Amino acid sequence: QVQLVESGGGQVHPGDSLKLTCTASGSSFSNYRTAWFRQAPGKEREFVAIISGSGASTFYAYDVKGRFTASRDNAKNLVFLSMNSLKPEDTAVYYCAAILGAVNPPSSRSRSDPNQYHYWGQGTQVTVSS
Repeated sequence: QVQLVESGGGQVHPGDSLKLTCTASGSSFSNYRTAWFRQAPGKEREFVAIISGSGASTFYAYDVKGRFTASRDNAKNLVFLSMNSLKPEDTAVYYCAAILGAVNPPSSRSRSDPNQYHYWGQGTQVTVSS
């Protein structure tokens, strides 16, 4: 069992940076690959990024690639999402999600399907506006 809590959201201006943190409770967190999703008002939850249990492998959604970076500190049970060059369209509630299994699946569909993930945090709001 894993419990996840996101933090670090806030309101920023376009072009600013923000770093989200997902804090996990439970042991052996390195056995869980962890993803970030986001959901804007009136839209479906969408995949943002995934990081393997070791942190060695990451994948990103097309529209955040090069701007967002996922990382983790397994010694502290933390997963991060560093977001740079933020745009108004990045405004959403951001969620971290985890599933037992350290290796990222080869299928992008499997990586990005929210139904694959068993554990979810409550979300943190990110608002990008001028």
